[in-house]
Amino acid sequence: MSAVDVAVNLLWCVPGDVGGSEEYLVRQLLGLASQQSEFLPTLYVVQSFARAHPNLADLYPMVVAGITGHERPRRVLAEHVWLSRRTRRAGIVHHGGGTTPAVGSRPIVLTIHDLQYLTHPEYHSRNKLRYLSEVVPRSVKRAAVIATPTEWVRSTVIEKLGADPDRVIVVPHGVEAGIGDDAPTEFELRRDYGLGDGRVLVYPAITHPHKGHEFLLEVMSQHWDDPDLRLVLLGGAGSADRGIEAKIASLGLERRVIRTGRVPASHRDGFLALAEAMVFPSEYEGFGAPVVEAMALGTPVIAADQPAVAEVVGNAGIVLPRNSDAWAGALDDVGARRQELVAAGRRRSADFTAERSGAALVSAYRRALE
Repeated sequence: MSAVDVAVNLLWCVPGDVGGSEEYLVRQLLGLASQQSEFLPTLYVVQSFARAHPNLADLYPMVVAGITGHERPRRVLAEHVWLSRRTRRAGIVHHGGGTTPAVGSRPIVLTIHDLQYLTHPEYHSRNKLRYLSEVVPRSVKRAAVIATPTEWVRSTVIEKLGADPDRVIVVPHGVEAGIGDDAPTEFELRRDYGLGDGRVLVYPAITHPHKGHEFLLEVMSQHWDDPDLRLVLLGGAGSADRGIEAKIASLGLERRVIRTGRVPASHRDGFLALAEAMVFPSEYEGFGAPVVEAMALGTPVIAADQPAVAEVVGNAGIVLPRNSDAWAGALDDVGARRQELVAAGRRRSADFTAERSGAALVSAYRRALE
């Protein structure tokens, strides 16, 4: 097989700002490195990404752009000029952030994580909505292959954007085999984060409106009233952050809700491993990486019945409508079925490995060359 240079556009991927799509691409690229293939990726990144992922720098050449990635106009300009010039000789250009520039080399592999802007436009600013409405359909037309994390996102891309079904491929999320190996002990986490000795629930998510933090706080207040129960909210501050802080105060949950902000991946894994359950009330997801992370670490999952998340969970967790009363008895259900849920979750997580994700990406690249 002749070697094929692949330019991977990660200029959009600012650590801490883009949520699960960062982990999705990082683990996919780690999985790709485990495959025997003809593809030789070069990663085009911002400086913060290079600092955050030295493991990828050990595997692939990285070219660092002179932008932060925080300002969309500057990033788009960099893609059209800086990136276009540097990738014109690539055999494939893989745009990992859901859009492509209007110019540049082909064939293109485009990763679309979700189409939230179509189903929940209320969560986007007017400018961002206008941008996505113009750029995403154009990007779909330019792409030789579109990679999606779930069958549900795939079907949405085909139905809503008219993509050729033969050009849309599911490249699932995958977790690394050693997940949790570097995690602090339960004792260390309870001591360092003031968790006490009671049961712990964990929700890892940036505080964006669709993530459902306020719904979860209402469930805590109305139904999960054990005074020793702690809800740990992991993740950075999103646009709903102030409202969530106010909700915690208005419901009198300051002692029972622990907000850590963004933590190292090893601490996230440790929190998930010690938790009674990982709760995931998100209103919209393209995949839901924490679901697989929790299952791989032996932690039961309680999730809202959003289509992509339900697809990932399968029969290995508790999937409920986003209704406070429906969640009332979920912790009792976890207690009664814990061994069953742990075993089912571990089996289910075996379908979502970094190696399988990397193999699916190889298939997408090969399809793009046909």
